[in-house]
Amino acid sequence: MQETIQVTLNAPLVLLTGAAGWLGGRIAAALTRGLPEVRLLATGGFRVRALVLPGEDVSQLREQSVEIVTGDVRDMETVRAFVAGAEGAVLIHMAGVIHPKAVAQFEAINTQGTINLLTAAQKVGVRRVIVMSSNSPIGCNPHPDHKFTEESPYNPYMGYGRSKMLMEKALRAEIAVGSPTEIVIVRAPWFYGPNQPSRQTLFFKMIKNGKFPIVGSGRNRRSMGYTDNLAQGILLAAAHKNAAGEIFWLADETPYTMNEIVETVGKVLHEDFGMTVKPNTVHLPSIVAVVATMVDVTLQYAGIYHQKIHVLSEMNKTIACDITKARKMLGYAPVIALREGMRLSVDSCLKNRQAI
Repeated sequence: MQETIQVTLNAPLVLLTGAAGWLGGRIAAALTRGLPEVRLLATGGFRVRALVLPGEDVSQLREQSVEIVTGDVRDMETVRAFVAGAEGAVLIHMAGVIHPKAVAQFEAINTQGTINLLTAAQKVGVRRVIVMSSNSPIGCNPHPDHKFTEESPYNPYMGYGRSKMLMEKALRAEIAVGSPTEIVIVRAPWFYGPNQPSRQTLFFKMIKNGKFPIVGSGRNRRSMGYTDNLAQGILLAAAHKNAAGEIFWLADETPYTMNEIVETVGKVLHEDFGMTVKPNTVHLPSIVAVVATMVDVTLQYAGIYHQKIHVLSEMNKTIACDITKARKMLGYAPVIALREGMRLSVDSCLKNRQAI
């Protein structure tokens, strides 16, 4: 049985952006009470301050005695208020936009918003910044057996990938010139877990109804990250002395094929929750994703973002990463795999009265 992972941050304050989000909420829980279900405990007697957007549900954060600052990373006045008095603190930057209302929001939030935070953090003496990136700056694997490492070259996928690439390059430039604040970049792929947004619940519904589109053979592989696995990796990146100036891929132990992902969710719904799951009948040729990619490129060039077209464009692509570096340097050890992670996700949906 794996031992409990104790993470000591040695910081009087932890600043957390995106704390009301899907993954950010798990980071907040890990910091304030630990995640005993995955044997992850954060120790150090620190307090947590969260930056959240206006209108976001902060009830759980308040229950955890998290200090709340309301605002936007695009607003420097808000950012300065967020980092005020944070000398020696650790900043975990999770906030970002994946599915924006307009393409321009990608760089305004993901790139410039991160630069705003780092600039303010450096001025007040924040000790370390951990920044969440993505697989998108690196793009898609050249073939299904390939896995990205931290040395893989940039090949950004669409506007989101470009915004995260520009963000990473800005951070790496600061590292190169000797930033007074330590910087760690972590990259996470498609993640899943409790308290998911409606788009992930729709994914479950489509599989239940036999209508989730398998594009091409379905043998293309996707790295995925269960949220508590990712929380473990992020806290280890925040705590480990040698992580400063490094980049780490964080994900589950191994990538999964699209067929495996869909089949596993179907089994969980049927075997664990007694739901009737219809056989999947939607099989589309790879040309559908090729056409969707062309449409997506055209729309984004015009400043328009269409979520369903964008998601369809990725459905036949392999996006897989190698977590060896995080394992060796950080002691990262993801303990939840696909079936158990999906079971916990479905269970959370039902407890939160999200119909599947």
